[in-house]
Amino acid sequence: MYYENHKISVAVSQMRKYIKEHLQEPITSSDIAKSAGYSQFHAARLFKEETGLSPFEYIRRKRLIESAHALRNGKSKPKVLDIALDFVFDSHEGFTRAFVNAFGITPKKYADYPNSNGWIVPCRYLDRQKLKLNLKSEECINMGKETKTAVIFTQIMERPKRKLILRRSKNANDYFEYMGEIGCGTPEDTRIWEFLGSVKEALYEPVCVWLPDNMRPEGTGVYAFAIEVPADYSGEIPERFDVINLEPCKMLVFQGEPYADENWQKAIGEGIEQFGKFNPEVYGYEYADELAPRIQLVPKSWRGYIEMRPVREMQK
Repeated sequence: MYYENHKISVAVSQMRKYIKEHLQEPITSSDIAKSAGYSQFHAARLFKEETGLSPFEYIRRKRLIESAHALRNGKSKPKVLDIALDFVFDSHEGFTRAFVNAFGITPKKYADYPNSNGWIVPCRYLDRQKLKLNLKSEECINMGKETKTAVIFTQIMERPKRKLILRRSKNANDYFEYMGEIGCGTPEDTRIWEFLGSVKEALYEPVCVWLPDNMRPEGTGVYAFAIEVPADYSGEIPERFDVINLEPCKMLVFQGEPYADENWQKAIGEGIEQFGKFNPEVYGYEYADELAPRIQLVPKSWRGYIEMRPVREMQK
């Protein structure tokens, strides 16, 4: 059994290698089968069993992903039609339809976003099968179970030099532990959130944060309630609140799909799990957790669950 499974994996790897090397050329069923030494029927069956996709579904997906890179990574701004033809799409219109179905954004709009501030690749799964592919290399995240199709949007945002006003915990690692420690619904809990929401100079809305080790004094927890204010803020700092000075940095923003109010806990759990699988290195970034806390926005069903995490550009 092991030998047979290994043999199949090697054959599919050969087919995927052939596809990668000829992605910008016409590829036939015969070409794929010959690369693995099987008949067309047998090769297609093995490929589908191993990956969950037919060879041509896989080719289409790969061409769309690589075309997205080409739209943004060239030295000069490419024409959408040129990219479409480079990746063997018959027309501008056909390529645009396929791109929108896959990523939820037109190729022109995607190409127009500056590289350092805007969409990366929001990827929608067109099929509902559980893939056995290496999804990290596909730049896609599957959020949910086999029967669920979801979209996760990602973008890079610049954060200026600023201060973080926060109410620390002693031991909390997440929201529920924090509320258990501070006291859910108590006057103390109400005062914390009311103060954070009342800061007129706030740069953004009140948030929850996970603090990196270098921003946590001994005997304090990871999780906290906080608000970001300008670097020159000189207003009130209530008793039991702390201030952290934050330098400018880039934040990678994750946003899930809107969800029903009654499913808020599931949406948050799935978001935390799936955002954690994202690999920023495929876009030339790496996580830089020492620069700023990881941020959790207050969940609101109409906008989806949102998190932010600091990143820096990788050295070339």
